Amino acid sequence: MRQRLAGMALLLVASAMPALAHHPFAAEYDWKKPTTISGTVTKFDWGNPHAILVVKGTDEAGTAADWTIELGSPGNLTRLGWSTRQLKVGDTVSVDGWLAKNGKRQLSAKSVRAPGGRELAAASSFFDEGRSTAITDPAKQHETVSHSVRP
Repeated sequence: MRQRLAGMALLLVASAMPALAHHPFAAEYDWKKPTTISGTVTKFDWGNPHAILVVKGTDEAGTAADWTIELGSPGNLTRLGWSTRQLKVGDTVSVDGWLAKNGKRQLSAKSVRAPGGRELAAASSFFDEGRSTAITDPAKQHETVSHSVRP
């Protein structure tokens, strides 16, 4: 009986993991704080539920910063023209996105400008929540914050 209960509990926890890992945009990011980060790729992790990009650069104060950038799911990125080899460690990129609410150096990417100048949509969950008008309607952009990070 105990083994059966333990097995059922394990299945319940395992089935909840994907739901815990995926979150709505508004839970972590502030659409009122768009930013652009430029720097050098130190990591590109092509995994579910989100691909992750880590960019190293220097902020205005001369402080080195590592930015964790959340991209969309590998499936969505593939549909938008990405591949697992899209970016390599050492590539210089520019990322447009929205800052995290918690003040950490992380953002949800709207787009990534790859080496060679090609701009790729990043499949942000921002667009899943019906806020796409905030990008095109200046009246809906409040408290714009811009952070520039140089490679």
